[in-house]
Amino acid sequence: MRFLAALMLWLLTTVALASAVPAVWAQLHIVDEDGYAALAARAAGDPRLQDAMAGELTTQVLSLGADKGYSLNPQLVRTVADSYTRNSGFPGQFAQANRIAHRWMFTGAVPAGNSTDQWLIDVAPMLSDPSFDATLGTLDLAVPGTLTVPITVDSPDLRPGKLRPLATWGPWVSIATAVLTAVLALLTLAAARSRGRALTALGVSALLVGAAGWAGIEMGRRFVDAALNRTTGDIRTVAEVMVGTAEGSAHQWLNYSLIAGVALVLLGAVGAALGAGLRRTTGGPSSAPSPHSR
Repeated sequence: MRFLAALMLWLLTTVALASAVPAVWAQLHIVDEDGYAALAARAAGDPRLQDAMAGELTTQVLSLGADKGYSLNPQLVRTVADSYTRNSGFPGQFAQANRIAHRWMFTGAVPAGNSTDQWLIDVAPMLSDPSFDATLGTLDLAVPGTLTVPITVDSPDLRPGKLRPLATWGPWVSIATAVLTAVLALLTLAAARSRGRALTALGVSALLVGAAGWAGIEMGRRFVDAALNRTTGDIRTVAEVMVGTAEGSAHQWLNYSLIAGVALVLLGAVGAALGAGLRRTTGGPSSAPSPHSR
């Protein structure tokens, strides 16, 4: 009976862990605005994203110039944009620009002038950088307070606040699954006859979750590709790098799960071996009979 209880608790722990790992990761890096901004800042270090954003910023500057009646030198503007996206301040400003996209999807906040179902980022802070001012300062090219660039094409599937339920319930779900996993793991250890074997079993759970996570990400690539098909031009490259950075972060968490699993398996094996040795030295089944047993 005790074995069945321990087995059931182990299965429940494995299921809870499989829910906790992606839930906590998503809350910290996607649902949370600061976490998403940090992810964007990390992606901004990729040269492909820097080149793509330089191209998009060049397009926006040339468009601003055309609206004011100026014919700007595209090569000069692109040189300035390339220099800007490779300076140390770009990751922070790119992260700030992505906050508007996060708020649009997770809170429903719609930038002024946006009447379409498009996911947007605000490039105005980047165009207001001193490097652009130094180049365009002699021209009457005042950058507006908000200048949004579509990440996606118009789609009825995208609307402001579509992911608001995740923003509302995500923190609670991530905390609940993490606490539940910890409680079930402790109950599994308490119900098992051998703590060493229980630790080994929990290590196997972590290994299963890590491996299943890697497989799940690979299987989900076609859905990611379908989402990326809603983007175009330089912004598609930006989106691809952002997705790749998110995948890298998720892979890192799954690797932690695999490493923890290996550590628990080894710890459990050592514990089980020490426990067996201790039982033999304290009168286990293989110990010699007592002289008084006759």
